[in-house]
Amino acid sequence: MSGPPPLRVVVCGTNFGRFYIQAVLDHPGYVLAGILSRGSAASRDHARRLGVPHYTDVDRLPDDVDAACVVVGSSIQGGEGTGLAKALIGRGVHVLQEHPVHLGELTECLKLARAHKVQYRLNTHYPHVAPVLSFIEAARPLAARQKPLFVDAATPIHLMYPMVDILGRALGSLRPWRFAAPAAVPEELGAQPFRVLQGLLGGVPLTLRVHHQMDPADRDNHALHWHRVSLGTEGGVLTLADTHGPLLWSPRLHVGRDADHRFVLDGPGTGDLDHATTTVAGHTGTFRDVFAQMWPRAIGRALDGLRDAVTEGGDTLRAAQYDLAVCRIWSDLAARLGPPEIVRPPAPRPLPAREVFADLSPDDGAREVFADLSPDGGAREVFGGLSPEGGVREVFGGLSPDGGAREPSVAVEAREPAPSPEPPGAAEAAAPYAASAEFFDLVAAGHTATASIPAITEALAGVDLSEGPVVDIGAGTGLVTEAVARARPDAEILACEPVAGMRAVLTSRVFSDPHLRRRVTITADAAPELDLPDRVGAVLLCGVLGHLDEGRRRRLWERILPRLSPGGVVIVELMGLETPLVLPEARMATARAGRHRYEWWFSGVPDGAFDGGADGAFDGVPDGALDGALDGAPEGAMRLHTTWRVYRDGHDTPVREVRDSYRWIPFGLRRVAEESGLQVRELPTRPGAPPLAILTHRPAAGSLSPTTKDDR
Repeated sequence: MSGPPPLRVVVCGTNFGRFYIQAVLDHPGYVLAGILSRGSAASRDHARRLGVPHYTDVDRLPDDVDAACVVVGSSIQGGEGTGLAKALIGRGVHVLQEHPVHLGELTECLKLARAHKVQYRLNTHYPHVAPVLSFIEAARPLAARQKPLFVDAATPIHLMYPMVDILGRALGSLRPWRFAAPAAVPEELGAQPFRVLQGLLGGVPLTLRVHHQMDPADRDNHALHWHRVSLGTEGGVLTLADTHGPLLWSPRLHVGRDADHRFVLDGPGTGDLDHATTTVAGHTGTFRDVFAQMWPRAIGRALDGLRDAVTEGGDTLRAAQYDLAVCRIWSDLAARLGPPEIVRPPAPRPLPAREVFADLSPDDGAREVFADLSPDGGAREVFGGLSPEGGVREVFGGLSPDGGAREPSVAVEAREPAPSPEPPGAAEAAAPYAASAEFFDLVAAGHTATASIPAITEALAGVDLSEGPVVDIGAGTGLVTEAVARARPDAEILACEPVAGMRAVLTSRVFSDPHLRRRVTITADAAPELDLPDRVGAVLLCGVLGHLDEGRRRRLWERILPRLSPGGVVIVELMGLETPLVLPEARMATARAGRHRYEWWFSGVPDGAFDGGADGAFDGVPDGALDGALDGAPEGAMRLHTTWRVYRDGHDTPVREVRDSYRWIPFGLRRVAEESGLQVRELPTRPGAPPLAILTHRPAAGSLSPTTKDDR
């Protein structure tokens, strides 16, 4: 008697989608019905080599497609994955979508799947990876046998979504959960790669350490480590050493004492001393093993879950309540952590084990590190049918425990509940910074002093400014203007600031210093329509270009370039965002003045990200955050929001709350080089600070820009 026909599956995307394709090809019960992509040469070639159709439009898919794997970034990552998933669901196709997905989009897909009577599942991937699955399968009976006393977990920020899922499955429950704000780090310690939160998950005390730095252009290669989890009970600690294994069991150290309070090391009752201090379950393989076996097998398990749901035919929304809870918890954690520090480190040099452990032979790998450890009776109780020669065969369910970690999906972004309602009379702004100008220096002073100003003044040190003034476009409150004036006492400065509130602070700063009054001219001009002199020696564009769409940037360059002296320079500071992201609302700074405490909160969303959202999909977006967000929004723009709260000493309710909102178009230095036609050199600055670059005339026609940052 033959079984059910195989599911005909289309895979959307060929980046990480290649591993989904391999999973469909390797796993029984599935047939690769085609590849859907934007139509790149690589995708077309991949389909050709596999002998399957290539599609660029959902509407062109044949009617016999049963399921689709959407391995394209969602709107959180600035991608179209969720729109693609919705279109497929509308065609009556079952969908498995790669994480992460915003809570609102997840809810909308589930509701749409219910309406079209198809199944929709979100794949967090890592719980299906063999060592992680082994950890979960060992943790569940351990937690049932002995009450968990703590969970200690560590993850990079962009893998925090699946970490929540791993912990929920290991503990058997997510509820109740509650988290405190991350621990503050004293300024004198400098930048720290990790942030630490504590709380409860599934009622178990949790310490979560998050690598809170990210290279937006290459998140995966610059994570300091992957998932690490320890579950502690009265009997010992079960540890997942890494996403790709191995597992460790460390029995509790407990030694009896005699009447004189000395350790009893021999005789009756000392059998526990024969337990291995730590038992290693499983071995690790190579990263090639991960790509060839572990990832496709994990995806195969996720596909099986979708197929089971299709067979059962239940209510997809009702079945996804756990998934929704995972997403809510992730959103809560991400909001408390705030946006990660943007870093751009050089490529690391991975070290093989033989370079770390001196007496390790090349062919032994890391095995000698754990030489001759065999599972003893203590570990046998944790890992079930563990035998000395069998290792963790039963824990790994017949799969070779071939360790490794996959290339993950991108950035964790989510938001916490909305702040308290805006009090009557709070300022609203039509122009960026108009409402929040009074608070600007509370944040900007520290940033400019440690990042922008040292690099800018050093870059201007050797520039000939005799042919024209320094033009500070978007001078703000004059922090950079003042620093440049002090660093170059020979320079005339034209400071242009269109926002009245910012210009008032700028004017006060200039008028209060006789040396500045003689050399700084203040105008209310806005880019690109600036009244510029015929010749300028230097132009400062700090935090300005992203406010302008492509046409206005072009007009600005048309005004600057003919006037820039042959030895002149342009200095540009961007925002460290190169693609639209969801930035969770988070407290970014706290300052004090007299009896008042000031808090600065910041968030951002892709412009248009909320189009067509489900009811309640974007709960927690600040009031007014979407006002005008879709009205003529430039393609690829973001909507950024700031909130300032003022508290009296000893009070938890703000006496004032001021909100501001503006558009910002994220891009990188490569785009600046292309649009300006100038030669770009990135300036060294404080780690994690926004990109800062100096632009000069090219020495010869046709020479290439040396910029090394991709505009993604």
